[in-house]
Amino acid sequence: MSRIKTFNLPDLGEGLTEGEILAWLVKVGDTIELNQPIVEVETAKAAVEIPAKWAGQVQAIHHPEGTTVEVGTPIIAIDTDPGAGPLEAPSTTATPSGDLPTPSAASLAAVEVAPAEGMVEPGLIGGAAPGGRTAVLVGYGPRTTAAKRRPRKGAVPAQAVTAPAPAAPTPPPVVTPVVAPAQNGRAATATGGVLAKPPVRKLAKDLGVDLGTLTGSGPLGSITREDVQQAASGASVVVAEPIAATTAPSFGADREQRIPVKGVRKLTAENMSRSAFTAPHVTEFLTVDVTRAMKALDRLRGRREWRDVRVSPLLLVAKAVLLAVQRHPMVNSTWAGDEIVVKEYVNLGIAAATERGLIVPNVKDAGRLSLRELADALTDLVQTAKSGRTSPAAMSGGTLTITNVGVFGVDTGTPILPPGESAILAFGAVREMPWVHKGKVKVRQVTTLGLSFDHRIIDGELGSKFLRDVGDFLTDPEAALLAWT
Repeated sequence: MSRIKTFNLPDLGEGLTEGEILAWLVKVGDTIELNQPIVEVETAKAAVEIPAKWAGQVQAIHHPEGTTVEVGTPIIAIDTDPGAGPLEAPSTTATPSGDLPTPSAASLAAVEVAPAEGMVEPGLIGGAAPGGRTAVLVGYGPRTTAAKRRPRKGAVPAQAVTAPAPAAPTPPPVVTPVVAPAQNGRAATATGGVLAKPPVRKLAKDLGVDLGTLTGSGPLGSITREDVQQAASGASVVVAEPIAATTAPSFGADREQRIPVKGVRKLTAENMSRSAFTAPHVTEFLTVDVTRAMKALDRLRGRREWRDVRVSPLLLVAKAVLLAVQRHPMVNSTWAGDEIVVKEYVNLGIAAATERGLIVPNVKDAGRLSLRELADALTDLVQTAKSGRTSPAAMSGGTLTITNVGVFGVDTGTPILPPGESAILAFGAVREMPWVHKGKVKVRQVTTLGLSFDHRIIDGELGSKFLRDVGDFLTDPEAALLAWT
C-alpha cells in the first residue's frame, strides 16, 4: 500500500458541490494526527473545519487559500508512514512559463487516492475534533451554478504546492498596505478597515489581540494567523506608522472597497431575488400595546421552574404565531404551481444575523412543543447560529418565519418571504409610548408588527385576521390562551 495518500474535498452534505479554502491550518512538512483539523472551508452557509483522515506528514498542499474547489478534488497529500525513510525528491526545475514542475511518473504512481471519493467516513464531518471543536456546515442545499475559482494575488495558480526542495525559488516580495491615519492612533488600511479573514479575526478575539495594532505579513498586507499568534506570545510586533494625509482628496478606486459576492451573501441574494420577483408580496402593519405581555414575562421569570430559562419577548411572539396558525392554517402553506400545499406542522424559522450573513434556522414541529420546550429550543437555535455551528438540516424545511428586527432598535420592516414560505412576521422594538388606555393617556409598552405574505395564497382578509390574532395574544396573552385553547 502506498505511503502517500491524497485527501479529496469531501461531500459536506445537503448536496453542496464546492467550497472555498479559507485557511490552511497546517503547512508542508507538518506532522498531523488523525482527525486533526487541517483546513477551513467556506460553503454557502458557514465555514467548516475539515479533519485529517490519516495521521502522518503533510507532503503537498494542492490549492492555496482563496481557491474555490469542487467536491472530490484533491486538496492535500499526506505521507502516512514518514518514519519509513525519505521519499523520492521531485525535480525542482521550473518550466519556462514559471509554473511549478510536473511531477514524475514515479511520484504519480506513489499517490493513492482515498477510497469512496467525495465521501466522509463516519465520525469525521460533524464528529468531535481535537480540542473539543466540532466540524459543522450550514447551507440551503444543492447549487446549480458551476464551480468557479477566484484568482488571488500572490497565490500559486493551479499546480500543487510541493514539499521544500534544496533549490527553493526566491519568494515574492511582501506588498505593504497603504496606511492612513486613524483617530485612535492605530494603523488602518486605505479602505478604513483591517485586512484579515474571519478565522483570523476569531482567533484574535479568542486570544485578546487587537488587530488594529498589527502589521500584516500576508498578501496585500493582510493579517495572518502567524501574526496573531506572534502577538499573543508576546513577541515583538511592528506597529504601522501613520502616513501624512494628502491635501487633495481622492475619489478614485484607491478609496473604494470591492467585496466579492460569495458564500452566505451570494446565496441570500439569490434566494431573496427569486422570492421578491416570484411571490407577489403584501405587507400589513399593526401597532399593539404589549404591557400585559411584558408583565406576564416578568411573572414567568419569577417562577422557580423558569429561573434558569432564557425568557424573552420573542418567546411570546413565537407562541402567538403558533396559536394563530392553528386558527388560520392556510397561512402555513406553500405555492406549488397548480396546487397549494397546506402543512399541518410548523417548522418555525427564526432569522438570525451572523458574521457570515443572514441565516434562517427553524424549530422543527414547533406547534407540538410546550412553552418551556419552545423557550429551550429558541435559546439553543440562537446560540448555535451565533457560534456558526448551525447544521444544514436545521435550515431546511421551514414553513413560516419570524424576524426580530426589534433587537436592532427598529420599529418594524417589510420582510421578504423565504423561498417556499407564504408568510413572515417582523417583530419590532418594544418602546414606552403614550397610549390611550381605559380612556386616559398613559405611558405603555408598545410594539409594531409587520406581516408580509404571498398574495397568491393569502388574501387581505386572511392576512389581516392572522395579524390581528397575533396582536390580540400579545395584548392579553392570558385571555387569549383561555379563549383559544
